[in-house]
Amino acid sequence: MSAAAAIVVAAVLLLPSPALDLAALGGRSPSPLTAAIVDQLGATQPNPDFVKAATDTLEQAGYRVDYYPPEAVTVDFYRSLPGGDYDLIVLRTHSTAVISRGEEEVESVSLFTNEPYSRDRYYDEQVAGRIGFAQYQEGGSQFFGVTADFVRFSMNGRFDGSTIVMMGCQGFVNERAFAAFAERGAGDFISWNGLVSAVHTDEATEHLLRHLTLERQPAEEAVTLTMTEVGPDPTYGSRLLYEPFE
Repeated sequence: MSAAAAIVVAAVLLLPSPALDLAALGGRSPSPLTAAIVDQLGATQPNPDFVKAATDTLEQAGYRVDYYPPEAVTVDFYRSLPGGDYDLIVLRTHSTAVISRGEEEVESVSLFTNEPYSRDRYYDEQVAGRIGFAQYQEGGSQFFGVTADFVRFSMNGRFDGSTIVMMGCQGFVNERAFAAFAERGAGDFISWNGLVSAVHTDEATEHLLRHLTLERQPAEEAVTLTMTEVGPDPTYGSRLLYEPFE
């Protein structure tokens, strides 16, 4: 996010109709909608006001919300994320289109973790290009980053139609992130086509979540309304885009 780093995808299910026949379900209420806010970015650019606003919006729309603080965002956290069975996942994470493994750069949209990098850990996955190191500036601290191939081959389980809102940079700089989440079973994917500041993506995502969940707008319309209201990133010119998964 920002010039140094990077949002997840989002497609949302409609809330249950008030006319739903509970008798047809044996008298049981339908399962509540669920959402996750993954706040890796909070380690460097915390914004508790965004977290509260997003949580309030989602809860008003009928979602049960799980918040994952910066220290929770590790390689194995991402590995197990599909198992949370979320309808909507908001990835407030740094991301980049280039991640390094040793001296080699891997061109793949990649998500930062807050797990310090080690050459020896996850060795096989590093060799396979699924994991590398990421850093906010040259010479800075190194952290593990997971690539689109990690989503495709190393995550456990499937997303089963989850909407992914990827708040970080360059989610649509190529099709790799979108394609990887699609193969893993996600529903809709929303992200930026270039660099974006933390301030701008936070503001845009607040608008987006209101349109998606409280107003129950289709993802494409929610993105269009959001861009009309907040515009492209004022520094980098990047735009929020939407892609449906088949």
